[in-house]
Amino acid sequence: MLEEEKRVVREAVLQAGNEISRIAREGFETSYKENTDPLTTADLAANTILRERLMGAFPSDGWLSEETVDDTGRLTCERVWVVDPIDGTKEFVEGVPEYAISVALVNKGKPVLGVVYNPATEEYFEAVKGDGATLNGELICVPSTVPDKPVVLASRSELKRGEFDPFNGVFEVRPVGSIAYKLAVLAAGKADATFSLSPKNEWDIAAGVLLVEEAGGQTGDKQLKPFVFNQQNTLVTGIIATSEVSFHTVNGQIDSLGLRG
Repeated sequence: MLEEEKRVVREAVLQAGNEISRIAREGFETSYKENTDPLTTADLAANTILRERLMGAFPSDGWLSEETVDDTGRLTCERVWVVDPIDGTKEFVEGVPEYAISVALVNKGKPVLGVVYNPATEEYFEAVKGDGATLNGELICVPSTVPDKPVVLASRSELKRGEFDPFNGVFEVRPVGSIAYKLAVLAAGKADATFSLSPKNEWDIAAGVLLVEEAGGQTGDKQLKPFVFNQQNTLVTGIIATSEVSFHTVNGQIDSLGLRG
């Protein structure tokens, strides 16, 4: 299933990952977007590789990437590649090995192929709709039991802003960069949940959503509605992703604090 797409994506992602690692070693330039998010020469190089390889192989597909000016012609495409060349650029700039390439193939609004690759750790996460999720070729799944304190992965910026303070003592909150990488780590069974109640873009989460779901977990936006990707407005209200067994524990705590807005 999607064998050609899997092959092309793997080659493209590994090539982009090698270029990111080379640039990390040899040095890079950093600029800042209007929202103060960093943008490096590694982001742009990876975006070029991914676009050339994926669109070269599948020219009739649409393209949505954080680092490409949006072409709304994608809205008429049945299949669209939703890409973040480096999710976690802040971590990349700071030398923290918690950033990742995120690539999803979306068909009629739903991801059918998702890859998250951390070039710093050489972790290659892959999921195909209906075919499970893997890490470096080995099947993975979310945790099947609920600990006394579920492990929740959180972004450092949200921790600094105090957004996870209400959960102290209830969850074991661990800082991890890149929402795409957090979702992949959850899918691999190394945490019980991750959530962000702040807006996210489709390219941040599309691949990770499929990874979690194919690993047996559950995902939804801030209101727990299922995601539909390739929208004109690429922002979603937030994301909540958990193992199936931790779903009610995590969401019950969010509800008790009245944080859905």
